[in-house]
Amino acid sequence: MLLKSSHIALALAGSASAAVAVAQATQPPPAGQARPASAQAQKPWVAPGTAGSPIKGELFHAQVLLSAHAFSPGVIDGKAGESFKLSLSSFQRSRGLPPTAKLDNATRRALLQANRPSTVMVRLGPDDLRSQYVYPFPENPEQQAELKFLGYRNMLEKLAERYHTTPDTIVALNGPDKMIGLGHSLRLPNVVPTSRDYAGVPGNGGVALNALNIDGQQPQGDFVVVDKSEGVLKVYQGEPTIDEGEAGDGKLVAAFPVTMGSKQYPLPIGKWKATTYAFLPPFKYQPALLNNPKTDKELTLPPGPNGPVGLAWLDLTKEHYGIHGTNEPQTIGRAESSGCIRMTNWDVLRLSRMLKPGFTAIFQA
Repeated sequence: MLLKSSHIALALAGSASAAVAVAQATQPPPAGQARPASAQAQKPWVAPGTAGSPIKGELFHAQVLLSAHAFSPGVIDGKAGESFKLSLSSFQRSRGLPPTAKLDNATRRALLQANRPSTVMVRLGPDDLRSQYVYPFPENPEQQAELKFLGYRNMLEKLAERYHTTPDTIVALNGPDKMIGLGHSLRLPNVVPTSRDYAGVPGNGGVALNALNIDGQQPQGDFVVVDKSEGVLKVYQGEPTIDEGEAGDGKLVAAFPVTMGSKQYPLPIGKWKATTYAFLPPFKYQPALLNNPKTDKELTLPPGPNGPVGLAWLDLTKEHYGIHGTNEPQTIGRAESSGCIRMTNWDVLRLSRMLKPGFTAIFQA
């Protein structure tokens, strides 16, 4: 279903679970019919950055600046979660600062070199809202396999991913009475790219990069390191070496929070190559290779941002392993994966612009 200029009250998405209710409100209720109870029982809105708001203004700005420096905090939400702390300490290391994971004065000064406001007012256009929406979204893989595209459930979900945040954060930034629709304006995290030059991206990769506001200009790296003890994928320039299990001899230029492995499928320690990139890939559902499969049937699931591997798959020379996106960006760094390196969709797309196919990936304990 392609939704065009329907207006959607943000009041219907005041919680993560209520994001589904947004899709049910693509048309106004009939005359005389009240909004659903979820739209009526909202707490009074508090402006972001003020007492009572879930958004801490200083942390929110720091997350935007970290992202601008290529040290991703994961979702931008103004909260001091583990991904934010890992991002901050990685940035500090890259600038020769003590990796305290605290927002001290020296770190603030280094971050502010990006010279980027925390938010931007966006007049919503076709690129922000139009998509192949799927609602209700089937949870059963067998039903998913019958679809042509595993798209977003609603406009709010798409807008949140395009601006590297969550539906709840958009509501907190704007208030629950704002509307989503072509021509309406919303305050959003300032991740708007300075360049949309995606020259050299194969297939429909440019479409994915544009859809998620990925800047065409990214710092360039030569190899990545994933340390099991940290939960971070780090991008380095230089020659990769391993000395007694530790990677070195490189300049740290970017870092991303990741989910890696599980007890059943642990992180494959060693030195691998990322040989090929696939954008908007279908997914071969193999129950024998998955944690807690929902069916025992082997299936081919269609591509889409809500597919198990999201918008990109970077294939590794370790069989059945890859670096890929996710349909649940808020779980990065917390939930387990089936052995692969899982990132937010926007982060794996950024990574694909930083390194050429054939780069080295070092996984260490």
